[in-house]
Amino acid sequence: MSGSNEWISKAEDIADKVTRQSKHVLPHLARFCLVSTFFEDGIRMWAQWTEQREYMDISWGCGWFLATLFVVVNLVGQLGGVAMVLLRLKVEIACGVLFAIVFLQTIAYSILWDMQFLFRNLALCGALLLVLAESRVEGRSLFPGVPSLGENKPKEYLQLTGRILLVFMFVTLLRFDTSFMQILQNVVGSLLMVLVTIGYKTKLSALVLVLWLNVLNFYFNAWWNIPAYKPMRDFLKYDFFQTLSVIGGLLMVVSLGPGGVSMDEHKKKW
Repeated sequence: MSGSNEWISKAEDIADKVTRQSKHVLPHLARFCLVSTFFEDGIRMWAQWTEQREYMDISWGCGWFLATLFVVVNLVGQLGGVAMVLLRLKVEIACGVLFAIVFLQTIAYSILWDMQFLFRNLALCGALLLVLAESRVEGRSLFPGVPSLGENKPKEYLQLTGRILLVFMFVTLLRFDTSFMQILQNVVGSLLMVLVTIGYKTKLSALVLVLWLNVLNFYFNAWWNIPAYKPMRDFLKYDFFQTLSVIGGLLMVVSLGPGGVSMDEHKKKW
């Protein structure tokens, strides 16, 4: 027991060291990863303008004008929101626009009835909430680079809700298979999901999940290996960038910490 505790303690020390050494880079990397799916989808709206418009017209029978308006809103909303988040300009408004895009696509593409896509969109919302939480931290600081004094309840609950929603991404990765490796992957993944959700050993758990998700993402969603004419390429690209956005959310958890509503924070008061 003492050996495992010592191992966990060493792993936490490594996680803290990585966080400290990358503290100036980590928030930027987290935001870049987080908005990547919106950037990719915005570019796709431009590159596949005609196909997207025809799809909406055929699916909903809404006519040329509304179908075109849908593509324009997605194109401008996503690329504009991405630019605002990366440049830290009116981040609250940018997140609101991106939330609206997620909701619009959930309805337009009938994602509401596909549990896997719905769960991934919920995870994406969780990642956006963490960007919102980071902007509140900055907005409430009295001096640049100095954390705000006192408790910031809205920020804490944004972090909690963001952590909970991020878990939905991992639910879509669970596979009910009897092979040893799949069972091990499910057990370890589920344990890490629980730890991130309740905010226990948060930075270490989130970093391990970042590594795990990256391996799975580059292995299963290697869209660059699929010829451009095959529809599977677009599906894999969509999955790849959505997963990358959730990885960005986890990096934001590492950067911000678990927040006040977490076991890590309560341990400090014991």
